[in-house]
Parts: sequence; structure tokens; C-alpha cells
Amino acid sequence: MIDSILCNDIHSRLNPVRVSQVHFPKSTAEVAALIRDAASRGLQVSICGGRHAMGGQQFGEATVLLDCSGLKSLGGIDRERGIVEVGAGLMWPELIHGLHATQEGHSMVWTIRQKQTGADDLTLGGALASNIHGRGLRMKPFINDIEAFTLVNAAGEVLRCSRQENEELFRLAIGGYGCFGVVTSVALRLTHRIKVERIVEVTTLDRAPAEMGTRIAGGALYGDFQFAIDECSPDFLHRGVLSTYRSVEGDREMEEVRTLGADQWKELIRLAHTDRTRAFETYAKHYLGTDGSLYWSDTHQLAVYLCDYHEDLDCCLGTSTGTEMITELYVPRHTLTTFMMAAAEDLRPRGVPVIYGTIRWIRRDDESFLAWAREDYVCVIFNLHVEHDLREPAIAAFRSLIDLALSLGGTYFLTYHRWARRDQVERAYPQFREFLAAKERHDPDGRFQ
Repeated sequence: MIDSILCNDIHSRLNPVRVSQVHFPKSTAEVAALIRDAASRGLQVSICGGRHAMGGQQFGEATVLLDCSGLKSLGGIDRERGIVEVGAGLMWPELIHGLHATQEGHSMVWTIRQKQTGADDLTLGGALASNIHGRGLRMKPFINDIEAFTLVNAAGEVLRCSRQENEELFRLAIGGYGCFGVVTSVALRLTHRIKVERIVEVTTLDRAPAEMGTRIAGGALYGDFQFAIDECSPDFLHRGVLSTYRSVEGDREMEEVRTLGADQWKELIRLAHTDRTRAFETYAKHYLGTDGSLYWSDTHQLAVYLCDYHEDLDCCLGTSTGTEMITELYVPRHTLTTFMMAAAEDLRPRGVPVIYGTIRWIRRDDESFLAWAREDYVCVIFNLHVEHDLREPAIAAFRSLIDLALSLGGTYFLTYHRWARRDQVERAYPQFREFLAAKERHDPDGRFQ
């Protein structure tokens, strides 16, 4: 246990909160005991894992913080059903490599279906709490990958939640941001590990949706469209790198793949802050050079994330403190071009740099209570630069993007910034009042904050 410590998220550094204590439980029984102890002392509890969430949901002022990254169990694989029980604190590389190790010698290997992109040291519990998604082109959000989970509720009781048992909590807790208890383990649905081929082209937004539709119909499993980010260029939010991954024969020989190392990523990040056209051209050239390369369906989803990259960048550039904040907007697929054209027009004059952006395809979630994928959407991700001493321009940009998505029948992801207006929250999530009522019913003392 650590007493009174300042916590913050890893990426944006925009959520500094001082908690009263930090505990690092390693078992469900320990989590339950800590919650019962907090309840006996009238203390509130907050929950974190990889500490990447940027919406403020993982830390609460003066709370008892449970850092669940120590819940690292990995059970045996049900090879008939393709299900494995994993600790909620297990991170994606640990899970993938653990699955490989336990199946050594098997010709058919079970592995993950999807994970978040951009960073790897994210916990399974956090993925469940946010109901994440990856680059799957025909996949629903993470709830579809979950068979069941173990939850410790506000009374310190241990519950098993599934589609058959404690079904309401199953729907509420997945995408419920820790409001209903601490998830300590997850029964995860797996898929077969296969070889995939990357197909890459540089194209434009007016062609990308139709081309992606053709590739999906042709069997593409993963993919996205990473767009140009220079607001001074006519290519802004219009030209991009379209990449997809399709399954190939298992006996095809895999050659060493060209990858970007840490130093190359540092240079790309520097260019994204100083010469965004060159950043895109450099990235596009690299990706085009990997066209036709073969990957494994699980490890191709892993990424390089440079912790504290902005400290080195600010020192190099001699700039004031700043970081990036992410937003995800979801719009009906037929409105994508309209949305992107309007977003480009809105962002150009604001002076808020787009450091990274991509478009993904997502299937409808018909299970979680606070579903963000109410229909088959396209997901547009913006990573915007935020000056810590002058946040208002970025806040206005984020709110404007949400308004634009809402005007087209879309929504946005609650996981990231906390700057949405109340009317935006209620319009994007008309069931939000019911969600809060369910929170009060299951946690009347507001134990989880």
C-alpha cells in the first residue's frame, strides 16, 4: 500500500488526481477484502489498470485506488470451445505470449480476436470496462469476445456474470467504466491464429469506403484508413493509407517484415508536430513498402508505444508543456465523406494540430447497456495536440467534432476526454439516466467512483 499519491493517465497527462491510498491486489479474495475494508471505513474506491484511460474514470479524489495490474492469472484453454480464463490485470503482450507458450507443439493455436491499437500495456479489465474495439472489419465491440467475468461488487461480494447469470450486470459492467465493481477475471473467447497478408494502397476518401467494402466482401479481416494530417494541405483528412489484412494459406513462408523501430517512431512523432505533410509521406512510404507482407493475426495487432514521448519532444523543440488527447467519433457509414469534409473545414482554422488520425469499421453492439456502436458505424479517431496552459482551443475542437457526429446520427466514445457537454452526453447516450439509476441501485453508497 502507498499513502496519498498523485496519479495521472499515461498519454494525455491531463487527469492529475491525488488518491488517499494505492493497493495492488493479486487475487479476487484480496480485492473483496479491500472493498469490504473501504466500506467499513466509509471510503470510496477507484480502479485502474494500465492507466491509459483519459476520461478521468480511473482515479477519484481521496479514494482508495485499486491498481489491478497484479491480477495476472492465466488459466488453461478450453480447446473445444476456444475459451480461456484470464486475470483482469493481464496485459495484451503477456496474454498473447502466454497463450503461445501454453500451446507449444499444437498445430492449431488459439489466440485473441482483437485488441486496442496504438498501445499494448493495457489490461483486460480495462478493455472490458471501456468495451473497446480494434481494427477488425467485421467485428463487434469487445463484449462479443467475452463469455463471462468475475466481479466484486460494492458489498465485497464475488459474482459471476454472463449472458445467463447476473445478466443485467454483464450488460452494465462491460462498457460501464468500473461503476459497478471490480472485474478480477475474464473468460475470453478466442479465435484460431492464422497468417494474414497486408494489402496497402494510398488513396482518397471518396474512393476508400467503396474499396474497403470490396475488400471486406473479399474476406479482409482487419484494416483501416490512416489519413493525412496537415491542415495546410488540400490532402487534409482526404488522402490516406488504406491497409487491410486477408487470410492466406498456412504453408506460405513468412519472411522478415520491415517494421518501424523506436527511433523511427520518435522521428515520425517529431514530424507530426513540425512538418505534418512530411510525416504522412514518410509513413505512407513505409507502409507501401510492406504491401504483400505476411503477419500473424494476433501479433500484427501489437504496436510500439513510447512512454513519456512528449517530454523528450518538448525538450528537443523547446516548447511548453503539451500532450495529445484522443477522441473517437462514430457516424453512419454513408455519412463518412460528409463528416470528414465538415471536420476538415472545422479544424483547419482552429490552430489545434491533428497529430494522428485513422478510420475504422465497426459492427453493431446489441448487448451492452451503454452501447456506443448502436449500428454498423465507421469510427473516426483524432489525436489532437493540447497545450496544458491553454486548453480552451482543443476543448472547443473536441466539442465541435462531437456536435458534428451527433448531427449525422452518430455518437462518440466516453473513454477519452471529459470535455463533452451534458447535452452532448445525453444526446449520444439517451439511456444515460437509466444507467445512472442502475448505478445507484447496485451501488447505493457510491462506493465506486
